[in-house]
Amino acid sequence: MSDTARKSFIATLVAVLVIAGALAIWHLKVLVALLLLALIISSAMRPGVEWLQRHRIPRPLGVAIHYVVFLLVIAFLLWLIVPRALDQIGAAVGGGIPTSAQDVAKAAKHSHGIKHEILVGLQHRLERLPQGTGLIHPAVTYGRQALEILVGIFFTFAVAAYWIFEKEKAQTVILGLVRRKNKRVTRDTWDLIEAKLGAFVRGQLVMITFVATVLSIAFYAIGVPYWLLLGVFAGIVEIVPVVGPLIAGVAAILAGLTVDTQTAILAAVAVFGLRLIQDYVVGPKVLGHAVGLSPLIVLVTVSSIGLLFGGFYVLLATPFAAVLATLVDVAVLDKDPADEEVPKLIFPAKDVEAS
Repeated sequence: MSDTARKSFIATLVAVLVIAGALAIWHLKVLVALLLLALIISSAMRPGVEWLQRHRIPRPLGVAIHYVVFLLVIAFLLWLIVPRALDQIGAAVGGGIPTSAQDVAKAAKHSHGIKHEILVGLQHRLERLPQGTGLIHPAVTYGRQALEILVGIFFTFAVAAYWIFEKEKAQTVILGLVRRKNKRVTRDTWDLIEAKLGAFVRGQLVMITFVATVLSIAFYAIGVPYWLLLGVFAGIVEIVPVVGPLIAGVAAILAGLTVDTQTAILAAVAVFGLRLIQDYVVGPKVLGHAVGLSPLIVLVTVSSIGLLFGGFYVLLATPFAAVLATLVDVAVLDKDPADEEVPKLIFPAKDVEAS
């Protein structure tokens, strides 16, 4: 009886701890998501930082170089895109951007179709805006949200930088808790997951640039209105697996319909033709199988995480699924992580392995 009671107590304690841990993770899901995002960013930067270190550039300076290059690229894109995008937005709403409810109402009277619906919706929102002292509370709320976003961004990039410096120490501590016979497999699994995550991020950046550039040129050649906005939008939504390209295709078709049916058809051919090229030519050649997931698994994972946690967490769905799939391959299917192919996107395998 005493042995049965002891086993029951241990089972109950384990169940309670699992439930408590799940509840804690649920309440801390934003923090957990930011930590996962930081680890993904760190995985993407590590091969570059290690490559610079082999050329006698210290790690801290290597991380700083990556961040400066990232900021310069963002600034260049804003300088290149924003003025032209504003011009196209102005053209979309009738030659100028309305700056008041009266301007919106006037523009809505002389518009039709989708443009009319957008302007009418905007007019209704402007009419419901608070006035006078009623503006104080929304301003404080939006200010707090903006501050939280800035803090979250700083936290993510700071953790990503520190993880590059502290990974070896953390790995030593974790491996010290593992049985001797499992140390090599644990270390190789860890390195394989990091290599996959880094290749995924770098591959996404390549694909975003490729899609935005090719579709912007294609839309311009076809004569689709707002070609730059649509091309950049298609590149950005590329980070949303499966659903993103569909949204981009629908937006391009709707914009093409404002001209004529032929333009809409050509826009659809451009979007979905590029999708086929990505799937069968660019993806296998450039990305290889960075995360090793089938489209069905990606779709189910994205849908599940989107329904459970919300839209922001969809961005982490594919990396999360890749981590779980790798752990299942090693722990359940008994695959040797050392035999798995290391993703080679941008940096060769030896650079990843050296990290």
